[in-house]
Amino acid sequence: MQSLEKQLNEKITKAFAAAGIPADHAAVKMSDRSELADYQCNGAMAAAKAMHMAPRDIAANAAASFDGGDLCENLEIAGPGFINIKIKPAALAAMTTQMLSDDRQGVEEIQTPKKIIVDYGGPNVAKPLHVGHLRAAIIGEAVKRMLRFAGHEVVGDIHMGDWGYQMGLIIASMEEESPEYPYFSDQKNMPENPPFTLSDLERIYPEASARAKQDEPFRERALEATHQLQSGRPGYRALWRHIMELSVADLKRNYANLNVHFDWWKGESDVQDLIAPMAADLKEKGFAYVDDGALIVDVAEPEDKKEVPPCMILKSDGSALYATTDLATLLDREKSFQPDQVIYVVDKRQGMHFTQVFRCAKKTGIVPQETELDFLGFGTMNGEDGQPYKTREGGVMRLADLIAQINDYMYEKVIENNTVTEDEARSTAQVIALAALKYGDLSNQASKDYIFSIERFASFDGNTGPYLLYTIVRIKSILEKYAVGCGPEMNTPAQTNMPESESERALMLELVRFPDVITDSCVALAPHRICAYLYALAGKFNAFYRDVKILSEPDDQKKSGYIALLKLTQKVMERGIDLLGFEAPDRM
Repeated sequence: MQSLEKQLNEKITKAFAAAGIPADHAAVKMSDRSELADYQCNGAMAAAKAMHMAPRDIAANAAASFDGGDLCENLEIAGPGFINIKIKPAALAAMTTQMLSDDRQGVEEIQTPKKIIVDYGGPNVAKPLHVGHLRAAIIGEAVKRMLRFAGHEVVGDIHMGDWGYQMGLIIASMEEESPEYPYFSDQKNMPENPPFTLSDLERIYPEASARAKQDEPFRERALEATHQLQSGRPGYRALWRHIMELSVADLKRNYANLNVHFDWWKGESDVQDLIAPMAADLKEKGFAYVDDGALIVDVAEPEDKKEVPPCMILKSDGSALYATTDLATLLDREKSFQPDQVIYVVDKRQGMHFTQVFRCAKKTGIVPQETELDFLGFGTMNGEDGQPYKTREGGVMRLADLIAQINDYMYEKVIENNTVTEDEARSTAQVIALAALKYGDLSNQASKDYIFSIERFASFDGNTGPYLLYTIVRIKSILEKYAVGCGPEMNTPAQTNMPESESERALMLELVRFPDVITDSCVALAPHRICAYLYALAGKFNAFYRDVKILSEPDDQKKSGYIALLKLTQKVMERGIDLLGFEAPDRM
């Protein structure tokens, strides 16, 4: 099914070409004045200077060459040269009926699918997830789902920090606290299960990290422990494996609570064996050279407007950096998957780091020149004071605590207005809370900071996740009542009718925009565009619901058309929220 906007662009392009107007000015968009037109083309104004003609005359020539066919009425010219387009009621009925029977609601699968990796985790193991991990998880999961639905082969990689200095801190601290553990002896048989818990790790790491900043001998022991771990000391490797078992299990639980799922559970440790040969290769080929003891690659370009420092491959003591690991990870990904595109969903403050890494990877041939390396940098989730979101005591808030907080808040709202069991209230609250949390984040453009407010995000009114869910639940309720009141032969209406009211027409026009919104959102890697669309669609549906007596309509054919329209609205909204990473309950 070809989308409405695509059809309109083809028609207006033909009209421009037939009238001798440069076709690059032929583009339509939704009308700014819905009472005057459904779509508009402003190309006449853009072409006026090149053609040395009045824009209104250019628009008139285009209109005279335009063939609306079964899709739209003849064009109208407004103002200085706006070309206004009105869609025929029969065309809206045909398109919405087609979308209703289509499993993809009119969204065409991409003709040239790519192999894409979305890197959107990045947690350090052995420490709990905190609110700083939220945006990467939520945005990355949405981008992965969107691209996968578009038809691409997509892999989501958590890319854990599991091999660095934090491991040395834990090892050094644990060796002091529990020297009797077999990891610190020469014995070969290591315990099957760890003699410590996740809670122990969550206590040890922050204490060790704080201590190392003030206790230089302890810091040196931690650095040495890191070196011995990476060099293969058996006891330390066994301890590391136990730390990983506990940490990964906890990460999986926390991410599952966010409905976030990874295909690859890889970490920095998976590419350690690639680093030494990679560094040697870069040096041998003349890309890397030693400067003040460090191995670096120049990545500055003549057109740079600000300084881009060299990409450091190895420090003067021979140790690797984040850039080293990121380059080795790209090397590993190229060998195992040959991606056409790699998307990094990370804090926007890491922009320079990834500029260096991307340039180095392309310059040195770690990835082919045609491989797309994209940095999707996100802003900060802030509290009401405009500062990064913290606990009331001013500390970093754990992600599990934030989720529990919003779950409890939503539970109180659910039991206020419903007579439901405790279990049902809890499960419903969790579904709505997740929608509130995810939509509250995703409805903002990724690169922008935003203020997190439980009260605002959890509201059932306005531009919120719960408002979308409430709209879907309202549709479900109407459809259930219809199913009870009609015969089985009318239970699955197959087609919509031509719109008769303005609100019905507005709803249909919004529905047929869905394929274009999904396509544009995938190209731009912009989940917030889907959010904006779903909010607009919910508003159009609720206006239709207020204006039209659906279930009390005496004309069975009209009623059947209304029900078909509701079914399509439900399908589109449920598809949309699934791409964003949440779902709707059966009732609220």
